[in-house]
Amino acid sequence: MKLISWNVNGLRACITKGFLDFFYQEDADIFCLQETKLQPHQIELDLEGYHQYWHSALRKGYSGTAVFTKKEPLSIQTDFGKDIFNDEGRVMTLEFDNFYLVNAYVPNSKEELARLEYRMQWEDELRNHLIQLEKTKPVVYCGDLNVAHQEIDLKNPKTNRKNPGFSDEEREKMTTLLEAGFIDTYRTLYPDAIEYSWWSYRFNSREKNAGWRIDYFVTSGSLRDKVEEAKIYGDILGSDHCPVGLKINL
Repeated sequence: MKLISWNVNGLRACITKGFLDFFYQEDADIFCLQETKLQPHQIELDLEGYHQYWHSALRKGYSGTAVFTKKEPLSIQTDFGKDIFNDEGRVMTLEFDNFYLVNAYVPNSKEELARLEYRMQWEDELRNHLIQLEKTKPVVYCGDLNVAHQEIDLKNPKTNRKNPGFSDEEREKMTTLLEAGFIDTYRTLYPDAIEYSWWSYRFNSREKNAGWRIDYFVTSGSLRDKVEEAKIYGDILGSDHCPVGLKINL
C-alpha cells in the first residue's frame, strides 16, 4: 500500500503549481493533505477512482485537512479530545479493515511560543486518541506535525532552539509519543539521513536547502516489519512543504 501526505499550503494555489501532475504520477492508494485552506464547495476535483473526504476549519481560508482514498473507509471521525481542538479542521481519523489512518495538521506554537500551552494540550489529547485507537487496530499517523524531533532534522538546530517547531517542549512531546510504542518510519529506516520537508519562503531557504523535516509518517510499533519504504519528495514544488510517502504492507 502506498500513502502520501502533503501540506499543500492552500490547495487551490498548489493546483496551479503542478499538484495534479504529482497526484496522478504517484497513483497512491491514500493521499492525505494538510492546510487545504478552503471549504469543500470552493473547489471541484474530479479524481476518478478516489473517494474524497474533507475537514475544514470554521474560519474560512485557514487550516483544513483532506483525504483522497481509493478504498472507502469503514468510518470517519473528525473530532477528538476537547471541543476546543475541533473547530480548525486539523484531524481526520479513517478506519479501514486492518488499520486506522490519522491525518493531522498539528498547530504551530507561533512566534515567541505564544500558542505553546494550547499545543501541549493538543499533543496530549492526540496521543491519547492514537493510543485508544491502537487498542483496536494498528495506527498510521501522518501529516505536518510541526516539529523537528532531533537536531539532524533541521539545518540550523543551535540557532533555532526555543523557536516554534524546535522548542524543548515540542520535541519532548514527540519523544513521549514514540516512547508510547510508535515509530517515526523515516528515521527508523534511515537513522543518519539528512533530508527536509519544509523550507521558509524567506532568505532563499529552499535554494540553500536550509530546511526542516516536520512532515511524518508515524506508525504503531507493531507495523515496523511491514514498512517497506519511507520517502521525502524533496524535488516536488508547489508548496513550502514537499510531499512525504510511505509504502507499507497492510
